[in-house]
Amino acid sequence: MWIQPEEVLLAGALWVSERANPFFILQRRRGHGRGGGLSGLLVGTLDVVLDSSARVAPYRILLQTSDSQIYWNIACGSSRKQITELWDWLESNLLQTISIFDSDEDVTTFVKGKICGLIAEEKRLQPGEEPEDCGKFREAELKMRRLFRMPEEEKLVNYYSCSYWKGRVPRQGWLYLSVNHLCFYSFLLGKEVTLVEQWTEVTQLEKNATLVFPESVRVSTRHEEHFFSMFLNINDTFKLMEQLANIAMRQLLDNEAFSADRSLPKACKTLKNVSALKRDLDARAKNERYRTMFRLTQDERLDGHTDCTLWTPFAKMHVVGQLFISNNYVCFNSREEELCQLIIPLREVSIVEKADSSSVLPCPVSISTKNKMTFLFANLKDRDFLVQRISDFLQRTPDSCWGDTNPLSLIGSSAPAESASRGRHYHAGLPTASRALLQLYQQDAAEDLGPRAMKEKMKEEAWNIHFSEFGRGVCMYRTSRTRELILNGIPESLRGELWLLFSGAQNEMASHPGYYGDLVEQAMGLCSLATEEIERDLHRSMPEHRAFQNETGIAALRRVLTAYAHRNPGIGYCQAMNIVTSVLLLFCTEEEAFWLLVALCERMLPDYYNTRVVGALVDQGVFEDLTRAFLPLLYEHMQDLGVISTISLSWFLTLFLSVMPFDSAVLLVDCFFYEGIKVIFQVALAVLHDNMDALLSCRDEGEAMTILGRYLDNVVNKQTVAPPIPHLHALLTSGDDPPPEIDVFDLIKSSYEKFGSLRSDVIEQMRFKQRLKVIQSLEDTAKRSVVRAMMTESAFSIEELEELYCLFKAQHVTSCYWGSSSSAAERHDPSLPYLEQYRIDPVQFTQLFTALAPWLCGGHTPSLSARLFRILDQNQDGLVNFKEFITGLSGMYHGDMTDKLKLLFKLHLPPALCPEEAESALEATHFFTDDTTQESSFLSNPDTLGQQEVTSGEEGKDGGGDSEEKKEEKVKDYRYYLRMWAKEKEPKRETIKDLPRMNQEQFIELCKTLYNMFSEEPQEQQLYHSIATVASLLLRIGEVGKKFNNGCKKTDSSQAPPPVQAPPPTQAPPTAPAEQEEGGEGASGESQVCRALADAQLEPDEEARDDLSVSSYSVVSSGSLQCEDIADDTVLIGGGEQRRGSVLDADWSITFEQVLASLLTEPPLVDYFEKKRDIQAKMAACKAQRVVERQISSASDHELTQHSV
Repeated sequence: MWIQPEEVLLAGALWVSERANPFFILQRRRGHGRGGGLSGLLVGTLDVVLDSSARVAPYRILLQTSDSQIYWNIACGSSRKQITELWDWLESNLLQTISIFDSDEDVTTFVKGKICGLIAEEKRLQPGEEPEDCGKFREAELKMRRLFRMPEEEKLVNYYSCSYWKGRVPRQGWLYLSVNHLCFYSFLLGKEVTLVEQWTEVTQLEKNATLVFPESVRVSTRHEEHFFSMFLNINDTFKLMEQLANIAMRQLLDNEAFSADRSLPKACKTLKNVSALKRDLDARAKNERYRTMFRLTQDERLDGHTDCTLWTPFAKMHVVGQLFISNNYVCFNSREEELCQLIIPLREVSIVEKADSSSVLPCPVSISTKNKMTFLFANLKDRDFLVQRISDFLQRTPDSCWGDTNPLSLIGSSAPAESASRGRHYHAGLPTASRALLQLYQQDAAEDLGPRAMKEKMKEEAWNIHFSEFGRGVCMYRTSRTRELILNGIPESLRGELWLLFSGAQNEMASHPGYYGDLVEQAMGLCSLATEEIERDLHRSMPEHRAFQNETGIAALRRVLTAYAHRNPGIGYCQAMNIVTSVLLLFCTEEEAFWLLVALCERMLPDYYNTRVVGALVDQGVFEDLTRAFLPLLYEHMQDLGVISTISLSWFLTLFLSVMPFDSAVLLVDCFFYEGIKVIFQVALAVLHDNMDALLSCRDEGEAMTILGRYLDNVVNKQTVAPPIPHLHALLTSGDDPPPEIDVFDLIKSSYEKFGSLRSDVIEQMRFKQRLKVIQSLEDTAKRSVVRAMMTESAFSIEELEELYCLFKAQHVTSCYWGSSSSAAERHDPSLPYLEQYRIDPVQFTQLFTALAPWLCGGHTPSLSARLFRILDQNQDGLVNFKEFITGLSGMYHGDMTDKLKLLFKLHLPPALCPEEAESALEATHFFTDDTTQESSFLSNPDTLGQQEVTSGEEGKDGGGDSEEKKEEKVKDYRYYLRMWAKEKEPKRETIKDLPRMNQEQFIELCKTLYNMFSEEPQEQQLYHSIATVASLLLRIGEVGKKFNNGCKKTDSSQAPPPVQAPPPTQAPPTAPAEQEEGGEGASGESQVCRALADAQLEPDEEARDDLSVSSYSVVSSGSLQCEDIADDTVLIGGGEQRRGSVLDADWSITFEQVLASLLTEPPLVDYFEKKRDIQAKMAACKAQRVVERQISSASDHELTQHSV
């Protein structure tokens, strides 16, 4: 690229001149490319260790003048091709101009001005591009692409100096972390080390310190481990590696991540030597921590944070902490954990103002809300900017029609609106639209004045006191006192309100008024797999509770689950969602239950309820690690029994609701909505701890499951006021001596005392580690399932199928992040069977076909690949899955000679040979005429053509019995129709008789393909001779068949009435007369085929470039149409007069049996098609090619020779 001219004093130091003229010198840096001797080795080593090449590209162009000792560096390049283009431009555009200048000073001034103008022009022509970081980082990105042969789409995130341990020897070099790859390069004294690993292949990332590897990072893949150490800042490096690996796992799990990662948040400030992607990823990590800390929605973006103090009226003191500002919220978190937390939605803010500053209260800001609460922040460093920023966000915040109240309380205030909405599935008149199911079924119950009811009223009073002191609603001060009240149990009357508050669902509901009702209208009535599963599970959702023993509760549950399945098709519906949603509906209205379900599935329990329950499997792994850390003796024993993986899945998916009495489990849900997943882990560990002695004495999994099941059945809530609900799981409790009851409050208290040291950030770190294992394990499971399924449908071995699957998947994944004609979501659908999940488009198919197929036709290969793709793409969606890919490949490698020839034959018939490829200008009019409409429809589906020919006789036989069948039709039972349906569904095995006939045009294309296939074979000449012989024979067979058919037509025409319309005219192309003269009427068919093959031999590139050209077949066509072969009823039109021999012979055709019989007469062809091909070598070459393409270029001398010629 052109660079701003820089002075160079010593032009020869560390550089070798390769080209020169009176004004310019092209130089290569020593140590780059081959040769260079000891000095080259030293320079190369210095460039790697000291990173001097990050500033200096390996090629440059200098401006020189005869009178000056100073040189000017005007251009640099990362490859010889790039620098040569710039050199050629200088010679052709500047050299002649500056040669007429009298003064060398004028030459220097002119060239410098011209180069600066070129740089300005390049920048002007690229206005849409983001400004790249200047200097060192930009050069490092270019170096990465050059070293590892990465395309422009691959973006470098950051790079670090470190040591890579190869064996016990550290290799000092540079670690490059790009969006999709981890790369390392080292060059020390002539020894080069290059490493490239995809993030999608990483199974484990660990930061550890051992005697052998001090303060190192271990990167594990399926096949090997890599150790990196001696980082300047290992924590920063490891965090970035975690982020990139996490993004890769998300891409494997969900295709939307591919498109989501293309629009990362942009940082405000530009820092030198740090990539924009690095800043974006840092911003993403901060956003994620911010949203998790305050339970905010996924679209919330942190704008900034600052240290400050908050005046707490309940404690009469200033609390030190941090103030966070985002586009919709102002939040505060105390430095001391659980001392105070505050969330202020901007929709609730009425006034933001600067208060009077004093020595006691410096730089204060007051924020007032619509519900008359005022918050006072002080010790703010940049108060004016902060107030202005909040004001800017307030101006963009739409006014809400309600304050911090229940939005559904406003519904129904207008009678006309209510009557108008009666026709909707969800409206304000529904009982569940304004009240929870539990309120509906307890409204007529007599008031209970017992001790439990009085205990419940005391809880309500305690919460009312808390509200009066700490505030009520979203803007409530959240302190350690809040957690104490929750641990003592939330009263039933407040449970729904507080679940909404602590989960963050209230914020989402307030910002999306009317969303749920509209979603219900869109979703109800639609039929899908999710709705079928929902209907199946509706009556299994808490059937013991009377709220779900009638249509009111069932209908509400149906609407909520169906609406969510419509909102999030990626999840749709998963078992266990019905149980959780049932409990939500007991304490919340329909809309509140919906938004709580959104918070659960999308934020609090991420990936729990997708098709593969990945989130639950991840937390199962975390639970195993926690058990090993806290209960090591029990962990070893439980692992031997295999119990942990069995129990934890049901515990986590339903939050203990399915394994514990309802009144007890709902208290755990209270704690969960406030504390998050750590409560579930704590209680699960406490359950194992309480049963440790009994579990250690267990001998099998069933005994351990029974012990835990009985224990959980007897966890009771002695303070509940509701009538007891029978627990279905209690059927496990049997025998004369049931276990003692366990108070759920004691269990929760015990879990906090013994395992309360668990931290949410530690759990997130453990989740990341397990996510790598779980997703890679699921990928391995998918591979095994695919291989098992394909074993019966292909002749490849297990190892070959596994290798092919890896190559197929790698092609899919690579195309996802390096661009493709179709989106990632279109080509990967996790809901499909494993065989059909990954799909590739024609471009990727061609790349794999070229690398793996045994039939390579030089320049004709892309055309052959496109034809095979059209055959395999049965649903015509432009994508081919792995099963279809293997079907085509297996036929080429393991089919017998007949199967291979049948595939080759099909590749030259529609739909493989598309009209644009098969038809020329000569046949274009003929192809679209009415007379051939029926024929073309037959050709578009060759299978049906053959089947119709075979079954036509049978239909004639069966036709006479139609009247008798009609009489019996009424007495046919359902078994007859089942048999008929099964017969229709039964796949029809294709025979060689089912294949349609091949016309002359398609036959010539087949000959060209065969000729190109033999170009690199050892028996090349014999094969060429054989194919010429076979083509000549088939041509004569077609001529004989044509004469026979024409004779039949004459007989038929003499007996039949005259046709209404004459056969369609076909006009000859402009080249036809010359070719017809060349061929002549007496030219034999054999000579014309030989001439066509000669054309194919002389111009292989032209036929690959333009398959539509007439010249590829016109010689054969014109030569084969002898005058005596033209029937009397054939009309030839061209230029206004009749011509003989200038049209395509439409009557000429051959069958597959004739092709097969002719080929069998030539032993070289038989040997070629019966020869066993080894795909192992092809697969090894394909894998090696991916590595070789990214190796450092070592062809400098070869390139120099090419350019100098």
